[in-house]
Amino acid sequence: MPLLKLEDTYLHKGKRKALVAELKKKGIQSQRVLDAINTLPRHFFFDSALISHAYEDKAFPIGEGQTISQPYTVAFQTELLDIQQGDKVLEIGTGSGYQASILHLLGAEVYTIEYQKKLFEGTQKFLKRLGIDMNLFYGDGTGGLPQFAPYDKIIVTAGAPVVPEALTQQLKVGGVLVIPVGDRSRQAMVKITKKAGGKLEREEFDYFAFVPLLGKDGWK
Repeated sequence: MPLLKLEDTYLHKGKRKALVAELKKKGIQSQRVLDAINTLPRHFFFDSALISHAYEDKAFPIGEGQTISQPYTVAFQTELLDIQQGDKVLEIGTGSGYQASILHLLGAEVYTIEYQKKLFEGTQKFLKRLGIDMNLFYGDGTGGLPQFAPYDKIIVTAGAPVVPEALTQQLKVGGVLVIPVGDRSRQAMVKITKKAGGKLEREEFDYFAFVPLLGKDGWK
């Protein structure tokens, strides 16, 4: 996890502003999402060796075979979720904690679960240091966190072979699940809305490339 001093300079702020302008050009429309990305210093989530790349619109390794998602991907998924103040949100795949922190900034009550123990421990310490308050858990996210269900929104930040049934079961009626679904190399972004009577409405968007979702209902 990050080894750097937590300093946010004018240079970093300028780079963030440029990144936000780039995301806008790529089609991100939600001003709230763009403001959250402009507010949260992404370089805090980087190892000092990679810090100069923090404001490129690319994914970067964070250890344990995982990555910090491309900013466009974070913005795209977050925009689809349409976070409202006080939404109870479950995130599958804590990773660096960057996506969860964006959700937190938007006013969500965040529950997040990480499959890789070393990553979970490092991120837990780091978010505490940042003063970001959320509910972090270690375990198999494909089963969700039934003890805190139901959720207004669920986001999966790794590529799944199928939509885990446990996740749709843990959604409130009117709730939204955003999950990349496909093979190991390419996934379609899927948005599932739970309608009255438990009916699931499915919409598909652009293709992305995520690390594989590991666990019982993910990739083995």
